[in-house]
Amino acid sequence: MTTNSNSPLPVVLVGARGHGRWHLRNLRRLTASGAVTLAGICELQPLTAEELGEGLGAPVQSADLAELLERTGARIVIICTPIHTHADLALIAAGAGAHILLEKPPAPSLAEFRRMADGIAAAGVRCQIGFQSLGSHALPYLRGLIDGGAIGHVNGYGAAGAWVREEAYWQRAPWGGLRRTPDGRDVVDGVLTNPLAHAVATALHLAGADRAQDVDTVELELYRVNDIASDDTSAARITTRDGTRVVTAVTLAAEQPGEPYVEVHGERGRITFWYKQDRVLLEREGHEPEYSDHGRTDLLENLIAHLRDPATALLVPPERTGAFMRLVEAVRTAPEPRVLPDAAWHTEPAVQGPRRVIDGVDALTAAGARRLALYSELGAPWAG
Repeated sequence: MTTNSNSPLPVVLVGARGHGRWHLRNLRRLTASGAVTLAGICELQPLTAEELGEGLGAPVQSADLAELLERTGARIVIICTPIHTHADLALIAAGAGAHILLEKPPAPSLAEFRRMADGIAAAGVRCQIGFQSLGSHALPYLRGLIDGGAIGHVNGYGAAGAWVREEAYWQRAPWGGLRRTPDGRDVVDGVLTNPLAHAVATALHLAGADRAQDVDTVELELYRVNDIASDDTSAARITTRDGTRVVTAVTLAAEQPGEPYVEVHGERGRITFWYKQDRVLLEREGHEPEYSDHGRTDLLENLIAHLRDPATALLVPPERTGAFMRLVEAVRTAPEPRVLPDAAWHTEPAVQGPRRVIDGVDALTAAGARRLALYSELGAPWAG
């Protein structure tokens, strides 16, 4: 389905509060450039003029997406809503013939993901999954280094993320920190599957193993110190069909906030990619360390470019997140996260209230990525 005109494409934003505010800012930028117009906003309660801000006109507002699409004729729908609502909303958009930018994680289960992906394909519309890190220009640069043998044979990929989240973070929404809703719907709002999902997805992409069929096994260690149902501190080891190890160690109970990264371990060196900063460090024997900074393609702009010219490849179509969804399914079906003993953590004051901190966890996340090991293999006294 190609868009031949260069006129602005009408967009509907579903979920304009919370992280949706980022999309409003991006839409303001793209409206100013003439790429889009914000035709509608789908929210349970309409945005106030102050929340909407300037530069976006007077979009139609409604809590009914199907009705909003019929009124506006929107060509693109951005979905930034609770995880367990993604599939149904995406299928409503696809049924109306609208293309989709869907926030990560795409769905809370592999079955929901497949139902959604099949419906989108049958409707003949395009869908981009919102893993923004996969728009980084560092990725083809890294692929060139790896394929060119800059660090020799690759032994594995490690990812680490040590973030700070106050206890209030888990009250940000009724579904925050849930594995499933009270009526039994899967949510899976854990550290691996939502806030630090980019660490997993980026590592899988670099490993060339981002499709569902690329994954052989998934090993998990899920822990929590916060009063939630999901995991806030976890490690995962994904083994691909060709035997490559992709290990992720992450926490939201860090001692100090850090930039998440992916490491590529080779027999003659190592590459580190700070994916939020689009920064790369190449370290290899006999050479000085080499830093490089890269640009990034916005995923909505890429979707628009693809609609105008299908020769422009879509960066993150659903099938390229299938391996990540294998991880989501493993987390969904895993036993409940282990609650860490009181002796393993302490409470510290923070801007928005207290936060829980795991002693020594920053070094453990780094060691997990460096040694391609799970917490229990690193000797964490609370792991096993």
